Amino acid sequence: MARRFSVQRQTGFTTIAIISLFLLYLPIAVLVVYAFNAGESLASWQGFSLRWFAQAYQNQQVIDASLRSLQIALVAAVIATIAATMAAIATTRTEAYRGLTMKYAFINTPLMVPEIVTAVALLILFSRIKIWTGYTGLGYLIAAHTAFCVPFAYLPIRARLENMDLTLERAAADLYATPLKTFRYITLPLLWPGVLAGFMLAFVISLDDVVITEFVKSAGQDTLPTYMLGQIRRVITPEMNAISTVFLVLSIAAVTVFFFVSKKRE
Repeated sequence: MARRFSVQRQTGFTTIAIISLFLLYLPIAVLVVYAFNAGESLASWQGFSLRWFAQAYQNQQVIDASLRSLQIALVAAVIATIAATMAAIATTRTEAYRGLTMKYAFINTPLMVPEIVTAVALLILFSRIKIWTGYTGLGYLIAAHTAFCVPFAYLPIRARLENMDLTLERAAADLYATPLKTFRYITLPLLWPGVLAGFMLAFVISLDDVVITEFVKSAGQDTLPTYMLGQIRRVITPEMNAISTVFLVLSIAAVTVFFFVSKKRE
């Protein structure tokens, strides 16, 4: 009997995998190591120190930019996840009809369009709105991030819906449950891992965004990525490494919590 195909049995697979992982994580490892460098050099190790973490903690601009990034990412991810959930239900819990594929394409358009094009379009639109309304707050950044994050949240939620067994939903309908009760007690609990995955993806994409934020933000609205970009243009110190290391630890912690929550619900 012929053996089932397995890519792990292919010649050189282990070697290529090790090299790929090494090239992927080596820059991150170097960044973390030099966050603890006592000197100002990014290429010469001058002893272990936490001075750059202390300096970043005492830097009010870093604190303000970090809190602003978290605020924008959290609000944008929540709104994008809600919108993506509704869109996923509307495009999967229905019979196929003419125009459905076009709706898929419309929802996923931000993934296909270059980010710089989206940024310029939002800049032109919001500049006119600012003139008409006089409002220059964070609402523009939240709206821009939400629009950009919707397809990232939509894809895992839609994938979860397409793989869900409809037996329980049909049983609830047979027992005269309203569509709202069916969604609340059956669909949503089963869909929750996909919703969490969509939220996490949208949150990270928003937290990491530079191009759209750089075009849309007003004066004094730097997020952490745009602040770091501005600092790198002036002078590069291990303080940037320290800030990046803190956010790397927070990201790993968030992914770990998400993993255990998803595993528990399953």
